[in-house]
Amino acid sequence: MFKKFLPWQLRKYFDMPRSVRKHELQSTLWYMPAIYIICAILFSGLTLYLDLKVNLSQFTPELMHASTQPTRLLVSSLIGGILTLSAFTLNSVLVVLTTFSGQFSPRMLLNFVADRTTQHFVGIFHGSFVYVLITFLFLTSQSEENFVVIPAVTFMLAFITVMTFILFINHATSWMQVHNIATNMKKESISIVRTSLSDELEEFRSGTPVHFDKEERINEKEACSLESGYIQLIDFRSMIEEARKDRIVIQLQKKVGDYVLRGTSLFTFWGEGAKDINVKKYHKFLEIGYKETEIQDIKMGMTKLSEIGVKSLGNDDPKTAITIIHQMADLLLEVENDITFTPYLADSDGCVRVIMESESFSYYLYRGYGYIRHYAGENYLIISEIILALSLVAQSISKDKLKEVWEFGKNTMDHIDEKLIYDLDRDYLLEKLYSLAYYTGHEDDFHQIEERFGESGSEGHKMEN
Repeated sequence: MFKKFLPWQLRKYFDMPRSVRKHELQSTLWYMPAIYIICAILFSGLTLYLDLKVNLSQFTPELMHASTQPTRLLVSSLIGGILTLSAFTLNSVLVVLTTFSGQFSPRMLLNFVADRTTQHFVGIFHGSFVYVLITFLFLTSQSEENFVVIPAVTFMLAFITVMTFILFINHATSWMQVHNIATNMKKESISIVRTSLSDELEEFRSGTPVHFDKEERINEKEACSLESGYIQLIDFRSMIEEARKDRIVIQLQKKVGDYVLRGTSLFTFWGEGAKDINVKKYHKFLEIGYKETEIQDIKMGMTKLSEIGVKSLGNDDPKTAITIIHQMADLLLEVENDITFTPYLADSDGCVRVIMESESFSYYLYRGYGYIRHYAGENYLIISEIILALSLVAQSISKDKLKEVWEFGKNTMDHIDEKLIYDLDRDYLLEKLYSLAYYTGHEDDFHQIEERFGESGSEGHKMEN
């Protein structure tokens, strides 16, 4: 009942699944400072109790005592000082957010806000301010008393806030460096791959293709979306278990990250228990919201990385784009290592219960490099770096993915006008393409491309040992 009296900004968290609620809370700037403020209130009560009730001054040397007037002056001075540092900190946060939005990607704003280090720094400032404010209010009503804990704690907070301000400035400037941004984004995406996609799904994946004929799907039914929005989360584990109990097979028509309209087909189902199924309970396994999230959507993280690369191309900053290309190659390698590209999810008995939309490795290649390749246009230095990154990926992935990597690189070269490219650009591109062809086993295809571009300066494109 008390939820009705809360503002909608807080009430919405009670209606979210646990994983979505955790992600949303960690992405807000008020969550961690709120914890610090609560701790500051409790800590201020403890220090006041020790000084006013326990009278700790009678157990300590006189050198540590402070009378009411100096203590009050100390605390009142720190109120303004800590508030000033807090204002500078928030101003620095706004500067960082503005820089991210203008030079990198608007979707990077939440990453800095959700960073635990950022939240701890902001929480220390606000917690310290609340502590000295509460302490000052109680000191104004006191007559001549000797204080020990309050002056000591206040002095300690003053030292901590000054050091925190210095560390925060260093953190903000360090976080804005391109290599740190790219590395943090890659690590976050890898975490999604390992926790949401690998740990949660790999145990259910079935590598054996399953085909259901028309007779098995004669009682197939369709379930449509009850609302419009992005699919943020799918509880695959619960869905598989319920499908096993109901003796049905579910085929998803959409995947995490897709936008659906009310009335759009979400999934179809068939099987022995399809007639008596309660469709509403399966709708609860799909969380639909007003924005995309990264909880299970590796594509969102890859899009953020590629957007930084695209924005850097527009800002005439090729080095940033090259850094993104290299980090994307590492992320693609993680995707290939940890994800089994099969759409079939089986229950504990080995029976397929959920069929997802199939995604191949080429799909992730496109999501990773497609935007950068498109906006690179005739920037052949960036195209060469993409081909080089693909060559590095080809050296580390399994052989069954090599054709997809080669096709992406070959397709990239097919759209280059051989009549408008400089000789050195052509030679360097062909050199990197030959390396890709060598590691993917498509040297014959390379020679056809080489003939289309004409004779190059590097005869034969021999591999260097």
